[in-house]
Amino acid sequence: MGRIPLTGLDWLNYYPPGLKQRAEGGSYRQWGCGRLKMGLSKAITYRGSFFSGDAFPGRCVRIGILYLVFFIYQMAGAAAHAAPFAYVTNAGSGTVSVINMAANSVLTTVTVGVSPEQVAVTPNGHFAYVTNPGSDNVSVIATATDTVVATIPVGDGPAGVAITPNGARAYVTNLVDNTVSVIATATNTVVGSPISVDSGPAGVAITPNGLSAYVVNFVDNTVSVIDTVTNTVIATIPVETGPAGIAITPNGAFVYVANNGSTSVSVIATATNTVVGSPISVDSGPAGVAITPDGARAYVANFVANNVSVIATATNTVIATILVGQRPDFLAVSRDGASVFVPDQNSNTVSVIDTATNTVIATISVGVSPTGVATTPADIPRIPTLSAGALVLLLAAMAALLALRIVTRQASPSPGPPRAT
Repeated sequence: MGRIPLTGLDWLNYYPPGLKQRAEGGSYRQWGCGRLKMGLSKAITYRGSFFSGDAFPGRCVRIGILYLVFFIYQMAGAAAHAAPFAYVTNAGSGTVSVINMAANSVLTTVTVGVSPEQVAVTPNGHFAYVTNPGSDNVSVIATATDTVVATIPVGDGPAGVAITPNGARAYVTNLVDNTVSVIATATNTVVGSPISVDSGPAGVAITPNGLSAYVVNFVDNTVSVIDTVTNTVIATIPVETGPAGIAITPNGAFVYVANNGSTSVSVIATATNTVVGSPISVDSGPAGVAITPDGARAYVANFVANNVSVIATATNTVIATILVGQRPDFLAVSRDGASVFVPDQNSNTVSVIDTATNTVIATISVGVSPTGVATTPADIPRIPTLSAGALVLLLAAMAALLALRIVTRQASPSPGPPRAT
């Protein structure tokens, strides 16, 4: 039987089938808590008859313990569904930290390949794809269980990763062999031949209509445009020095490219695949760039300056500069646009920026050398997990239930001699 699909304490107000009449007009909360109280009080009041064959008190206590077990399980399930999560790649420790975005705390840590660099989460939030340049593969994490369910060999030095809006394909840039691998997410296998691009492909982003993938080439100072229908390069766009990060506006009209070597951001119009306007000056070493869901702002992590520049996309001017940890890298905006998660590579932390005030509201310790981050939608399906305290309580309740069953069996009067017929 599946778990009642209710969250928090709502299950206490639920009438199970066949039990509504037993509540006698009261709520299920009253009925359930009443049974729990009755079970405990009866066990005390009738302790003299408890071990002499009176089954009712024992049954009440067992019901009370079962309610406790159910309550712990339900609360764990509610907590697992309550918040979106951020997946952070820790290049120095070969792990991914999973952050509960509601509590701004690390929920768990997942071991992946060698030197994980960047991460992308499928649109439905069910899987996270992690590039491992040290082992030339991609780890696939099932977000329901936070376990690696597939490891996919790709090209040499995988760095950037992006997933199509329909979730069917993942595009992975291979920094060393100057190619892009395409993964079919249904089978988690590479499809077709690697796509050749310019030297040093780093970041990658896909247009909202899924028809084009834009790849920044760090060495050649260009952006390659891939037609995702034919998986061929259809344009090459010169930008500034050392392009590293890339993001596309939600309406698909513009591409923002962080030029690490020239302290600037280039803006490309997708209609013409040309750079429009002058480069936007930011602070030293821009690396990652992310755009809010409403398209109004672009956040740029300045790797050398240890801050984040906020660009108003309507005017393409910097409107704020936010101090974060050391060596901020490939950052991400939450899907509701309320927060920006910034991995601080040399601080081993993630800075959380409130987009309403453009201030840091939390600093979260993660693994060694965090480099990339991606966020999930809210309320994704997850297997409930328990804290250490809740697990101890659950085990104690189950042990008490088992002990009660053994004691009551031992205390039951032995059957009398058979009657004469």
